[in-house]
Amino acid sequence: MKNSVLDLVNNPEDLKKLSIKELKKLSAEIREKIIEVLNTNGGHLASNLGVIELTIALHRVFDSPVDKIIWDVGHQSYTHKILTGRKEQFSTIRQAGGLSGFPKRTESEHDPFNTGHSSTSISAGLGILTALKMQNIAGKVVAVIGDAALTGGMAFEALNHAGHIRKELIVVLNDNNMAIDASVGGLSRSLSRLTTTFVYQNLEKTFDKLVLKIPFIGRHINAFITRVKKGVKAVFFKKNIFSEFGIEYVGPIDGHNIAQLVKVFQSVKKISKPVVVHVATVKGKGCDYAEGNPTLYHGLSPFAVVDGIIEKKSKITYTELFSTILVEHALRNDKIVAITAAMTEGTGLAVFSQKFPERFFDVAISEQHAVTFAAGLAASGLKPVVAIYSTFMQRAVDQVIHDVAIQSLPVVIVMDRAGLVSNDGETHHGIFDISLFRSIPNIEFLSPFDQNDVELMLDYAIKSDKPVLLRFPKDIVSENTGEKKVLEKGRGRFLFKNSSDILIIGYGGVLSNILEAGSILLRNGIKNDIYDLCFIKPIDEVYLCEIISGYKKVFLFEDSVISNGMGEYVASVLYRNKIQTDFYFIGVGDYFPDHASRKELMVKNFLDAESIFNYIKEKK
Repeated sequence: MKNSVLDLVNNPEDLKKLSIKELKKLSAEIREKIIEVLNTNGGHLASNLGVIELTIALHRVFDSPVDKIIWDVGHQSYTHKILTGRKEQFSTIRQAGGLSGFPKRTESEHDPFNTGHSSTSISAGLGILTALKMQNIAGKVVAVIGDAALTGGMAFEALNHAGHIRKELIVVLNDNNMAIDASVGGLSRSLSRLTTTFVYQNLEKTFDKLVLKIPFIGRHINAFITRVKKGVKAVFFKKNIFSEFGIEYVGPIDGHNIAQLVKVFQSVKKISKPVVVHVATVKGKGCDYAEGNPTLYHGLSPFAVVDGIIEKKSKITYTELFSTILVEHALRNDKIVAITAAMTEGTGLAVFSQKFPERFFDVAISEQHAVTFAAGLAASGLKPVVAIYSTFMQRAVDQVIHDVAIQSLPVVIVMDRAGLVSNDGETHHGIFDISLFRSIPNIEFLSPFDQNDVELMLDYAIKSDKPVLLRFPKDIVSENTGEKKVLEKGRGRFLFKNSSDILIIGYGGVLSNILEAGSILLRNGIKNDIYDLCFIKPIDEVYLCEIISGYKKVFLFEDSVISNGMGEYVASVLYRNKIQTDFYFIGVGDYFPDHASRKELMVKNFLDAESIFNYIKEKK
């Protein structure tokens, strides 16, 4: 690019040499680069376009890596990566062996903390700041958190602690959703400019010290003045709860005005107590179609845009099929309600929310609340269906045990993105759900493979009087395999039977690879039968043993962790029932898989068709 400012920027220090005019040009160039790369790689578009100016201002004022900048969730850190020495590698983002789509300590010294799940930044930032202070190490700490992430309970726990220990943590609240009243905003900015000046802060600190020195009554006077200050702030900042935590509030600030952001951050650096800087941004800024529909352009696979519309694939996904079937059930059963935690589009509940708005609840980023809320609905006669990604259901394990399972309440929990998940890396794989939930009493747990499975299993779950969990991958749902089956509790079905000595067992999304491997085996003269477990729990062990006992060699493959997975469970069943057969199982090992496509992840974990074929051929 001719006269490119971006070419001049290789690290954050380079930003300090540029004029405000040049920084504005830089923001436009970065916006163009992000759109170009994501068109090929996919990724989080709207959220990254919304924080470009904010990121530039932060790195202009603060001195990373001495100062620590922590991005909550981290899906909006693309500009941060470009500015911190990773510009040349940016075209590899979310690709195998390339840059992660999230902050990663092993990737750069400018990433002080790994993030991927929501609402953790303030806790992590407070911990990092406290450690720096205890060791007399210089450095400011900035936690950037979105208004959606702030709805997570953990964020409020951290704010409460920050207000208590009074360390100078800087929290940047990136508000890209809330409307801000103009008059209140103007008054707020005026007061913010006053309270962020060095003179004001020194005066306040000196006054507090003098009052505290007054014999006998100093502490009482100081406490009274503090209450008065909180009351005054409450009058002027009706929507501001931060003062109740003992935290200074600055804002709202225009998050796309670099000059204003720089000025505010320079002032905020001098404050010796925790402060929240409220920044208003526009998601998808500078890209018409992303601004117009930031939800659609939040997280994308590689895409092509025609007249602002993403060209979609023709095949149906598990998510889309689940959405269609749930709506059909809801039309017949007015007791059905749907709940999600800020994943309306991603879990397929958008159509349900439009058709039954009074029966749909998006509780924001609060997975724990979502599950217990559903338990309350179920306890009072409704049929709640909770749809949450598998990786985020990790945050609600206690609620499933304590509030759902112990009471055996008929809550349906649908876990999308189960198994190995494309491109988002360690924090987003849904490989732990079986290990976490299978051991819980009173629950039933199923894993659909084809379209018929999704229909039968969702019907089974809705009709059940017990808690039922369903899991499926972020993938195209397989067309019906074999004859339409009837679901039998605890029992699976044969997808292919050839009266052989070899049995291959699987469930859910990995079965498509198993079927392909079975065909390759047949072409190489190796007969094999393929069995779909269907149920993760309960398992009819007598029936399973009867099946397995007829084979000399049995193989089980799963795209879930081996530890406490179905392979280990089946091995224990065979041992307890003294079934003599050679049993082998493969799943995800004892490590956190990195980011890559689902196909590449399958290959790396020996779960692709060719690896399955080679493994069985070797053991034969």
